[in-house]
Amino acid sequence: MIQSLPRVTYSNIGVDFSPVHDFLDTLMPDFEATTLAQTWGTPFATGPARQVRSPIDPSISLGRFPDSTAEDVKAAVASARAGAKIWNVSSLEERLAFATRWKDVLADGKYRLGLAALYEVGKSRLEAIGEAEEAVDMLDYYPSELRKNNGYVRAMNQLVEHETATSVLRPYGVFAVVAPFNFSLALSIGMIAGALLGGNAVVFKPSPDCQLTGLLIAETLRKAGLPEGVFNIVLGGAEVGHTLTTDKSIDGVAFTGSHKTGMGIFRHMAVQPWIKPVVAEMGGKNPAYVTVNADLDRAAQGVMRSAFGLQGQKCSACSVVYVDNAVKDEFIKRCVAFAQTLSIGDPRQRSTFMGPLYGPATVERFDASVAQARAEGKVHFGGSHLDGKPENYVMPAIVEMSGPSNLTRDELFMPFVVVRGVDDLEAGLAEGNDVTYGLSAGIFTRDEEELRYFLENAQAGVLYANRASGATTGAWPGAQPFCGWKGTGVSGKGGLGAYFLPQFMREQSHTIMTK
Repeated sequence: MIQSLPRVTYSNIGVDFSPVHDFLDTLMPDFEATTLAQTWGTPFATGPARQVRSPIDPSISLGRFPDSTAEDVKAAVASARAGAKIWNVSSLEERLAFATRWKDVLADGKYRLGLAALYEVGKSRLEAIGEAEEAVDMLDYYPSELRKNNGYVRAMNQLVEHETATSVLRPYGVFAVVAPFNFSLALSIGMIAGALLGGNAVVFKPSPDCQLTGLLIAETLRKAGLPEGVFNIVLGGAEVGHTLTTDKSIDGVAFTGSHKTGMGIFRHMAVQPWIKPVVAEMGGKNPAYVTVNADLDRAAQGVMRSAFGLQGQKCSACSVVYVDNAVKDEFIKRCVAFAQTLSIGDPRQRSTFMGPLYGPATVERFDASVAQARAEGKVHFGGSHLDGKPENYVMPAIVEMSGPSNLTRDELFMPFVVVRGVDDLEAGLAEGNDVTYGLSAGIFTRDEEELRYFLENAQAGVLYANRASGATTGAWPGAQPFCGWKGTGVSGKGGLGAYFLPQFMREQSHTIMTK
């Protein structure tokens, strides 16, 4: 049955997913009965357990989860150091064989993993299952890159007779992996895979209220037969994360989250006795550009899907649109019309497109931003709370601002999109580029010269053109490398692409005289 179901990705809109929904209808009752509301444990979390509730409904218990103490973190790092002695010298074939086993386990359990993300984060069904599919595909694409590059072993030029010279990428040792809430499955697995396939041991800390997914990931690694100590999980909030990432025995950090936290990690790693690597993705303020030559229906659909999918809680979500003044009013009209078709409510329902905001801080930020927009601009749609629902269920907001503001510059991470009228594409790009971040950007135009100008001048690592499924969203392993420029990343290279794995390794030159 599972093998015959349509595959869910972030870009295959317009597909009949009724068989997927039918299967989820049969699976959800068992998932709620057997996986939710359990008391969980792990060797490196011995502190008091706390109850975690779902953002969907506070009556839904995700389970009880213990926090890690400082001593637990130290013990987890020590375990990883012991595991590293085995895994750092594992062969290419051993790592590839493990990757195949892990992919098979993930594929077998992808619907359960997707449901965990649905309940933890409040994702729609298709967002959650799409994320699980993405995680499986990571374990197809990354190992293929590892094999294609012969484990990143490359023969170099021979300078003299009887001498061989080889470049080898080797593991650093132990990586700390710190994951965010919004893609608790795919982003966690992506960073863990990068570290493990690079030959490193891992200490992993999931987001504090997404520990169910984190522990289910740990379960898949055990089933895949990863040697003892190579993967270790700690649980807790910011204090646990700080203890982990500042431990002197950590050799590198992979992090996805806020710019403030990521830069704090980077600064700490830069002042050690030697600089240690940080592989980081730290948010975005992702503009879309709609020119006078755009297909406005396609543009409205692409912007609305990108701005309001997962409640705008994606680092790649479109949160500001620069529209040619000649078509601005008509574009806004079509955006409002499309937004009115979106179903908002309980994400357990098959028709729901947008679920609840993740937490109280997001609700406060949403309300404050709507109030600012009413005072300084115009709210064309939404901005209110849903009647009869908890306060974290809101109508997404489409607002218009007459000039640049913090609402067009700051990452908001919520279903709130600002429209800015501009005289032309050049003016829009100048303003859209003038931000801290540089993750993704999109354009809607049927003019080849405008497209060329956008591709040459947009200051972001992920560019899209005329994408109805998502103006600035929808990257997939092996298709769209997810690389942040400027304040979004620290290396100019990102996940899902050809240059991700080498960031978890360091180069070593081997020169050997054969006679």
